[in-house]
Amino acid sequence: MKTLNNKFASFIDKVRLLEQQNKVLETKWKLLQEQGHGTGPNSKNLDQFFEAYVNGLRKQLDGLSNEKHQLEAELKNFQDLVEDFKSKYEEEINRRTAAENDFVLLKKDVDGVYMNKVELQANVDALADEINFLKCLYEAELSQMQQQVSDTSVVLSMDNNRKLDLNSIIAEVKAQYEEIAKRSQMEAECWYQCKYEELQATAGKHGDSLKDTKTEISELNRMIQRIRAEIENVKKQCETLQASIVDAEERGEVALKDAKAKLTELETALQKAKADLTRQLREYQELMTVKLALDIEIATYRKLLEGEECRMSGECQSAVSICK
Repeated sequence: MKTLNNKFASFIDKVRLLEQQNKVLETKWKLLQEQGHGTGPNSKNLDQFFEAYVNGLRKQLDGLSNEKHQLEAELKNFQDLVEDFKSKYEEEINRRTAAENDFVLLKKDVDGVYMNKVELQANVDALADEINFLKCLYEAELSQMQQQVSDTSVVLSMDNNRKLDLNSIIAEVKAQYEEIAKRSQMEAECWYQCKYEELQATAGKHGDSLKDTKTEISELNRMIQRIRAEIENVKKQCETLQASIVDAEERGEVALKDAKAKLTELETALQKAKADLTRQLREYQELMTVKLALDIEIATYRKLLEGEECRMSGECQSAVSICK
């Protein structure tokens, strides 16, 4: 009897413990249901908090997407602008190359004209020397002829002492020599004048050619200076554009890294939320399993207690009957 009472007491304690655990599990279950269905104030606060957080993350994601599209559009515009300036730069390079080739050809022409000038100057100097030589020769011949005429006059004057009739002979010879000297002088002066005029015409023609060549060289120098200035301007524009492109690429990379970081943060938060939801579902299932097991165990203990109570009630009635 004492053993049965002890057993009964232990069963009662165990049943009370199980009932307490059941109440705790029911409380947890209600809390989970409130969180799951949103019936409690705490659940509403959590839902509002998570909803606000998710909305904020979505807004950030939308903003980053818009910024990404904007940066992509700006990058495309810069790339198109770079291609345009690149084509212009290549065109200017081609123009510069063509101008340099023209300059080389013109320099060859100028060098040829300069060599012609040097050659013509040498010819002019040679002709001047020849003219001076002929002039000296003419003066020497004229002086020699005048000396011959003078010598003839002296001889005739010496022979005049013979009292011969030589006046006519002297006059005739003198006239002949004067005619010869005059004709030689005229021929020399005519030849000299023709040569001088020819040299003057040649020098004038080459002077005009040299003047035209100098004018062309001046025009070419001005054209080269203008092309060089244009090339320097294009180079400066290209450097400015390259700096702008590098700046835009750096800003785009920074914005893209920031967007990737925020996207990673959003993905991490979503993964964490999913993990929390999975964990809560798993705990919910575990609690349901434990609750079901406890309900079964409680029902079993109740049946055992009811059977024990019935048996003990029957023994007590038998003992009372025996005592009577």
